[in-house]
Amino acid sequence: MWRGGEVGDPVSRTVSSGFTELDKELPGGGWPTHSLTELLMPQAALCEWRLLGRSLPAVMADGGRVYLIAPPKQPHVGGLEQLGLSADHVVWIHATTPVDRLWVTEQIVKSDPAGAILSWLPQARPEQIRRLQIHAQSCDAPIFLFRPVTALHDTSPAPLRVAVALAGGWQLEVRIPKRRGASLDDALYLAAMPGNLEAVIPPRLKTVPARSTALFSEEATDARALGRIAPHSSAGQPVSH
Repeated sequence: MWRGGEVGDPVSRTVSSGFTELDKELPGGGWPTHSLTELLMPQAALCEWRLLGRSLPAVMADGGRVYLIAPPKQPHVGGLEQLGLSADHVVWIHATTPVDRLWVTEQIVKSDPAGAILSWLPQARPEQIRRLQIHAQSCDAPIFLFRPVTALHDTSPAPLRVAVALAGGWQLEVRIPKRRGASLDDALYLAAMPGNLEAVIPPRLKTVPARSTALFSEEATDARALGRIAPHSSAGQPVSH
């Protein structure tokens, strides 16, 4: 018997998030496939790779690709490779308008690619997300939609909604306002310092407040997978050196 207060079982396979404490709170023990996951953040290009960086190498192990649709900044090759993501298996698609972003996202979801789909859709409306969710049910790749945290005021057809923000000491604060079963009202605090910084950051800087941590993220570009502002002339293409 399934109780409404319990975390529901998934209807498809899942991919581990790489965080044991987060997997325990995600239905099925990881990020779902055949479904949308909304990641809601106070600002783009701050938390995405620290949250997903541990899970993406696994989806590329069998030749899969990571599809980046309209990221707010150009992917940084060095940062990707330090996360274990080969630049040859990352496809960056530059789409300017909300209509283009939605169209490209829908086409890739419908193609059911091997790998993972990451799409920045800050202006998507509920009916547009509903259409994507319908197509997602036939897609075996995990699909992540990045949206502003203010979108929590609106309803969403996405079965899983996760809110993420920077916390102190290089941690991420994670809440799950929507999942199958009961929502997670308490926050999870995930230790998410990029692995390549662990050996070089002094101990006194590993416990700095969140507002200071954000400053370091601008300087340590090799630890980030998002770099310069994407030029308007770029088109969809694999990330290359």
